[in-house]
Amino acid sequence: MKRLVLALACLQLAEGVVRINLKKGESIREKMRAAGVLDDYLKKIKYDPVKKYSSKKGYVVNQPITNHLDSSYFGEISIGTPPQKFLVLFDTGSSNFWVPSIDCKSPACFNHAKFKPSESDTFAPNGRSLTVTYGSGSVTVVLGSDTLRIQNITVTNQDFGLSQEEPTQPFYFADFDGILGMAFPSLAVGGMPTAVQGMLQQDQLAEPIFSFYFSRQPTYQYGGELVLGGIDPRLFHGAITWAPVTQELYWQITVEEFAVGQSVTGCCSQGCQAIVDTGTFLLTVPQEYIESILQALGAQETSYGYAVDCEEIENMPPITFTISGAQLPLYPSSYVLNTNGYCTLGIEVTYLPSQDTQPLWILGDVFLKEYYTIFDTAYNRVGFARSA
Repeated sequence: MKRLVLALACLQLAEGVVRINLKKGESIREKMRAAGVLDDYLKKIKYDPVKKYSSKKGYVVNQPITNHLDSSYFGEISIGTPPQKFLVLFDTGSSNFWVPSIDCKSPACFNHAKFKPSESDTFAPNGRSLTVTYGSGSVTVVLGSDTLRIQNITVTNQDFGLSQEEPTQPFYFADFDGILGMAFPSLAVGGMPTAVQGMLQQDQLAEPIFSFYFSRQPTYQYGGELVLGGIDPRLFHGAITWAPVTQELYWQITVEEFAVGQSVTGCCSQGCQAIVDTGTFLLTVPQEYIESILQALGAQETSYGYAVDCEEIENMPPITFTISGAQLPLYPSSYVLNTNGYCTLGIEVTYLPSQDTQPLWILGDVFLKEYYTIFDTAYNRVGFARSA
């Protein structure tokens, strides 16, 4: 069956699957640190990364922007007729789609591309608005619809938000202009149709799947690829491990076990959940497990994260997730971040469980750089294969 899926994927790749090169820019955190504003910002913002995944009804959603502090993979899209280009974060941890508006007067909008409705022949105002509330302030968005283009994919009458106000910190420091959410439609604030919905409904995808590859040695010119409508066997090797989605809001799956080195922890013997999120950089660990993991890895908590000895990286153990019966290891070369000779773990702690009260992990880009990841909207499942 896996060979059949792979053969079909190869066929579809040849028949017009769309590949978007992702750019890797300097993270917001790095830019804010260089500007000397990071420490004050973090003192003001007390957040839990899992709060991003709290479902809200109506037209207000609370989503901590600190989830995007380390996000730095983005790609190009265009909106309108004639097309207006934007760089967006392709985020599987949210569902709404927005870019800055020409009417935005916030400093955060000054150094980013802004959509000009009057210059698009196909723009239609919606008349509604919504507010996205972050720890540092609120992003006010008015809604409209227009033609979305991603290379040769064209979605007409796609709903999207046009920001009117944005918090200066941290958006001023972002390399991307806006966010294109790729989670389930049920998560979209205000019931807005998602961009993925539009692609599917207008038959713009060869297959109802999309997949991500993050380069282990990314550059601004090439940080990886987003493949829309298929998978690219050249970007991974070995078998694909499929995990069913357990909650059709996020791309949430079950983690059966977690090990550090050869030591099976038993942490998830009663069940754990994990959200697969391209919009979060770090690997997020449930609070009840963080101390034992830090001890096993020899890490010390500092104001800049969990520090480790750079000279000991090669001797550190792998950390391994068991998903759908398969062991998916993550080696220290992946989970240790070396910033100019200062080494920290690419993890952070969260304090909230999943909605079914099980411990909740977030598998961000630190994990996804090691595993080509496939999001299957037809069968509501996530696939992992070792990245090439």
